[in-house]
Amino acid sequence: MPWIEQLQSANWSQASWIALGAYALGCFTTGYYLVRMRTRQDIRELGSGNVGARNVGRVLGWPGFLVTLLSDFAKGALAVWVVRHFTKDDWLVPLAMLAVVIGHVWPMQLFFRGGKGIATSLGALLIYDPHLAVAFSLMFGAAFMVLRRSVLPGLFSFLCLPLVSIYLEQSRAETAGISVLAGLVVFAHRKNLTEEISLLLDRRNIEPKPTHDEL
Repeated sequence: MPWIEQLQSANWSQASWIALGAYALGCFTTGYYLVRMRTRQDIRELGSGNVGARNVGRVLGWPGFLVTLLSDFAKGALAVWVVRHFTKDDWLVPLAMLAVVIGHVWPMQLFFRGGKGIATSLGALLIYDPHLAVAFSLMFGAAFMVLRRSVLPGLFSFLCLPLVSIYLEQSRAETAGISVLAGLVVFAHRKNLTEEISLLLDRRNIEPKPTHDEL
């Protein structure tokens, strides 16, 4: 059935509950509660201000990093797995994937100051389509070997996922969902992206070309 017909015949009440449930699951930001429980501090006021695993690791060390990473990964995977196994409409799966990532990035109870969505997105992608997760890993690994940094390779790999979706001959709805997911992750990293590009240019000693007056 074409995806437009699926939308027209969709159970919108069910879709609303799925989106709300996935969003609520995404809002459970382990890093925030873990640091609050261990130090009574707000992780958003420490380090980079992010509730993700990397910043939690700066405060609690590698155990905090690992717990937060696995938890963020697991909630993305759980949201997609539950919807895939208990619903019949395929278009509800990307809806859950997007909703859980949105909940992680913009959790309502934390006044919409959450994480960046990388781990949660990867957990969702692994269950949604392992081919996409493998493609991401390969592209990230190759880019990391060249740049020796993690942010730019990660964002580059996410931006390439819609092309991978097209290559895999997925439906337009699936490709659209992957495109929106990539856009969400890049938008969440917009400040980091500017900083990373500046650092990359500085590291490569790229200077503006001299004008005729300078010659």
